[in-house]
Amino acid sequence: MGTENTVTTTSGRVRGISSPRSADGAVTVHRSIPYAAAPFGEHRFAAPAPAPAWDGVRDCGEYGPPCPQGTQLIGAAHWSPEMSGECLTATVWSAASEGDRAPVLVWIHGGAYIVGAASEATYDGTRLAESGLVVVGVNYRVGFEGFGHVPGRPDNRGLLDQIAALRWVRDNIAAFGGDPGNVTVAGESAGAGSVACLLAMPEARGLFRRAIAHSVPGDMVTPGAARSVSERIASAAGVPLEAEALAALAPEKILAAVDAVLDAAPTGKGVRTKSFTCFAPVVGGPELPEPPLEVVARGASASVDLLTGHNAHEYRLFTELGQKVEIDGDGALEATAARLGLPDGAVAAYREAHPGMPPRLLYAAIQGDALFSEYTVRLAEAHAAAGGRSFFFRLTAESAALGGALGACHAFDLPFAFGNTDGPFGQFLFDGEPTEEQRALSARMVAAWRDFAASGDPGWPAVTAEATPVKVWDTPDDLKAFDDSPVRAVWKDVPVPAR
Repeated sequence: MGTENTVTTTSGRVRGISSPRSADGAVTVHRSIPYAAAPFGEHRFAAPAPAPAWDGVRDCGEYGPPCPQGTQLIGAAHWSPEMSGECLTATVWSAASEGDRAPVLVWIHGGAYIVGAASEATYDGTRLAESGLVVVGVNYRVGFEGFGHVPGRPDNRGLLDQIAALRWVRDNIAAFGGDPGNVTVAGESAGAGSVACLLAMPEARGLFRRAIAHSVPGDMVTPGAARSVSERIASAAGVPLEAEALAALAPEKILAAVDAVLDAAPTGKGVRTKSFTCFAPVVGGPELPEPPLEVVARGASASVDLLTGHNAHEYRLFTELGQKVEIDGDGALEATAARLGLPDGAVAAYREAHPGMPPRLLYAAIQGDALFSEYTVRLAEAHAAAGGRSFFFRLTAESAALGGALGACHAFDLPFAFGNTDGPFGQFLFDGEPTEEQRALSARMVAAWRDFAASGDPGWPAVTAEATPVKVWDTPDDLKAFDDSPVRAVWKDVPVPAR
């Protein structure tokens, strides 16, 4: 694009700016372009509607509002009641020109399905755009607005928003220099869970060619469970569980009701703790008829290339940054293993795999595998077994923050993969400036994303029915011919996500 930063979309012309992070000004960013109508008023709790057209040139130099959200988790975007405007938006970073047909990467943010926005500094797409991609960051409805059950309205509205954004990419990305026939959808945490759902959703078929999923949570709920949670939230808000009554409530009233329900609910009584939220994709309805792992296992997504992986110490982000965990020895560990459905001897197997590790860290290891790691590797293996191209990685490089207590924690991969090691989140995780070795690791991960999005090959062997090669991201990297995790056998017959 060079200095030309006005682009014509299907809704009207948009003006962007040179990305502040682009050293030579080659990357242009168009922020917060509406891909759907504002989800308020007549559109509250409805499937996304087309964005209205505008006259003239729309200034897209600044970020617009995020979707309504509370502050329960790290990564919450700043939202306040006066921001209830156009929030279903896409942000585009590109160094390409119209006609270039560069590979496209569409980013779906994480945040436990309750927080997050494309405007988060960690998700700045400048470095990826400099590598040769056109990058699109997407806002979608989170929390009750996006995943709460509302009678007569579609469940999984947040996922429907993502599909609407992918349709917008299909219809508009060529104007930004991207190839609508070579789209990779990518996400981490709840964003990766969303990617898994998109692989399984009939409405998403044909909208992307490849998928990247980091730290995939297998967390899903049934329609009945979703309705039960909504009944509690409506009661806490003082209204009946009816679409009209709920739509009459301001978003902040519903956010307060969600907090009240979470605060009052004992752990394990049908509403998750604040660490995990009470919202997740709803499986069993028209939007998402079947669990993603089952759909992938029968080969319905085999035409989509898949790159997936997880971090070595996922759960330490939660135990070290806010969750109150008291693990006083083997009794607590055995209770955790039993709750997760693990077989007898599981705790002993973890002790053998991690000799000398204190109980608190063993607890984190078990929980991390239950929530992210096991589901992630099963997704990779199921996809390969069904005939799809699948690649797997594990990040073992460790954070220096908090005296090294975080290890290779959940989300530590993000500054590396986006090339944003100098950003605020990276500065925290690296406990200051990253080392040259860490910068080099980031460059390798950026290149892997670029190469995978461009050609479907990130640079290491694919998973097969016989073996799961593991790209180990570290300083230096390693490549294992098969997954030698010593605790995989423990999970062999355990359904995930464990209930």
